[in-house]
Amino acid sequence: MEQRPSRPHRSLCECIGIDDRSPKSKPKAVMAGPITASEAAAAYLRLFPNVYLRFHRRDGKRSELTGASRGVLLHLAQSGPLTVGECAKHLQRAQSVVSEIVDQLERNGLIARVRDEEDRRRTLIWLTVEGRARLVADQEVLSGDMLERAMSKLKPGQRRMLLEGTRALISAVDDDQPKRKQSP
Repeated sequence: MEQRPSRPHRSLCECIGIDDRSPKSKPKAVMAGPITASEAAAAYLRLFPNVYLRFHRRDGKRSELTGASRGVLLHLAQSGPLTVGECAKHLQRAQSVVSEIVDQLERNGLIARVRDEEDRRRTLIWLTVEGRARLVADQEVLSGDMLERAMSKLKPGQRRMLLEGTRALISAVDDDQPKRKQSP
């Protein structure tokens, strides 16, 4: 199982930059008996903001990647190792600007400079293990630690039903989406 970088526990009261200071409501029990799709959708619409606000990551500003840093890391993750000049060209930024971003990412241990094995005169930049982990963590919306604590309070059958229900909901919307034509 892949290890996720640990994050410090943050209070549920800590603001995440949206209107989450409103009083938390207790979720109502699921209606007994048959429930229409419209009733279920309305109930889910009422529940989802509570889930989002309770489990959203609260890492603090200092732990966030800047847009420029995130852009460089994402581009490297998609393209593979590049020179600073190649990266600057792809990002349509001045080489000096990208070089400063790369220096900062290297100081933070998120990328490393490596010699090109095919042309030893070239130096490539590439993601470190920490850089890949940070990029994955940066893209997570919900707090894994908070979810794990909450899941530990559920019975195994409840956890299974929650996961199966969420997968079914995602699958139902995917089934409604027009199929994309695959490129040859």
